[in-house]
Amino acid sequence: MNINIELAKLYMDRGIIDEQEMNTMLAESSELGITIDAYMLKTKARSEREVYSVLSEFYCMPYIQMEMLDPDDQLVRCFSVTFLRKNCIVPITVDASGTMVIAIGRPFDLNARSAARVLHRGPVEFIMVLPEYIEKYLNSTAAVKSTADALVSLQKEREKKTGTAATSATTANAPTAKEEEEISNAPAVRLVDSIIKEAIPFRASDIHIEPFETIVKVRYRIDGDLADRAEFPIESFPAICARLKILSGIDIAERRIPQDGRINLSIEGKEYDFRVSTLPTIFGEKFVIRILDKTSFSFTRKDLGFSEDENKVVDKILAHPHGIVLLTGPTGCGKSTTLYSFLKEINKPEVNIVTVEDPVEYTMMGINQTQVNTKSNMTFAAALRSILRQDPDIIMIGEMRDEETAQIAIRAAITGHLVFSTLHTNDAPGVINRLVDMGVKGYLVEDSLIGVISQRLVKQLCPMCKIKTKTNRREMELLHIDEPATIYRPQGCQYCNNSGYRGRIAVHEIMYMTDRLRDTVGRHLTAEEVREIAKSEGMKTLWEACREHVYAGDTSISELMTLSLD
Repeated sequence: MNINIELAKLYMDRGIIDEQEMNTMLAESSELGITIDAYMLKTKARSEREVYSVLSEFYCMPYIQMEMLDPDDQLVRCFSVTFLRKNCIVPITVDASGTMVIAIGRPFDLNARSAARVLHRGPVEFIMVLPEYIEKYLNSTAAVKSTADALVSLQKEREKKTGTAATSATTANAPTAKEEEEISNAPAVRLVDSIIKEAIPFRASDIHIEPFETIVKVRYRIDGDLADRAEFPIESFPAICARLKILSGIDIAERRIPQDGRINLSIEGKEYDFRVSTLPTIFGEKFVIRILDKTSFSFTRKDLGFSEDENKVVDKILAHPHGIVLLTGPTGCGKSTTLYSFLKEINKPEVNIVTVEDPVEYTMMGINQTQVNTKSNMTFAAALRSILRQDPDIIMIGEMRDEETAQIAIRAAITGHLVFSTLHTNDAPGVINRLVDMGVKGYLVEDSLIGVISQRLVKQLCPMCKIKTKTNRREMELLHIDEPATIYRPQGCQYCNNSGYRGRIAVHEIMYMTDRLRDTVGRHLTAEEVREIAKSEGMKTLWEACREHVYAGDTSISELMTLSLD
């Protein structure tokens, strides 16, 4: 039975759509890869009440808006949030008869319904809610209450110890080392654990914990932007500070200088590495925590946004047995992730791959990974010299920061090794002059450089709420087109926290070193002149690559405009 067609017929039988609308919606929903009910909700072709009245009849489940429900938070906390999110379910309550009432966002998913029955040994009753409401509840409501409970416990514990709550920001930020250890107790543990663990379902890349005069602000960096997450009284900061320092191995007594540490935690069965950095401010030490998922690296080129044409160029680059491949772009643009995907692809039993990184972000089976340690003089250059004595076939250098590292890397590339590294330049053509400026001889660049990939990250439109539309006159000018084109705009829904975007994708500018481009190395051309030659040799610019993603509905014109200003 084709559920989509059966659903469509039921909508028609109930007078919600006519036959012509049914055929149109079936075709367009099929093209988008979604069911007809999801299509109607997405395009607002019909109201939520109309859509769910049919779904309720089809699946024999009552439909209730999530806002009208009051889930038992203690009951919810008995189960893994990952399990609930995976199956799009939330236990609401257990009634007097022993029946567990469960909200489900995907009633058509038999696996989810079976999984839901595992929550309770007795009878189960399902009610339908929108999936994004369940996502929002799991991400926000339960999490916020968990943190709030921890904060209340922490404040009560502090008041019990001191007899009264501290009122001065100076007092709150100046406990002794002994006092800090004492207040790093169970409530503080729960509070810090909540702050850290809640960042995972939000897909945050960084956590900012910032003390001010009267409050402590917590912000998460999500899809490249910082978003406020919580605020706590400044009195809670010493306990937060102490707990974070103990977890990350940072000196508790030292508050005058920046410090770095790390935390390894297992959350919902996955291993995470949290890199902690402190910075003294006038109100106390600010903490920034970088989040790295170390469980496994599963990204492919397709996951990273490489198009079919771009993959053909990358295939040519990776086919070279020796030479150097460079990735460029600003900090946080995903260069390391792209390098890891290349290494994973070419990792074979017959080759020896060695890396030197600062830090090691993902552990990869079959690859020898070395981490920079400046305290013991283990710099990129020092590590690279040692690696060359380890019989490597492929070398990955996290970053070419100085002339010495660049010189060694280039010489390794021309002596039979395939070398990957990153460099900070604005675009791919600028790499040639940058290497020469770093002291690398032009003829060495000409002989060794295989290709350059410049990369940026742009926000990805939310698949649940993006709106299909046509370009206006201004947008046609921006896209350099004469006729209106189909594009998508952000809207905002529960699934994307009303931002209109969810996740980011990479756009690439790939410069493959052809003979014409090699000839430019010794001619002292400007980056713009090199760019024009590269374009004539088939290079697609970052702007052109991003424009293709706009047409594909992956991102918006506003993101393209932002890229133009980069």
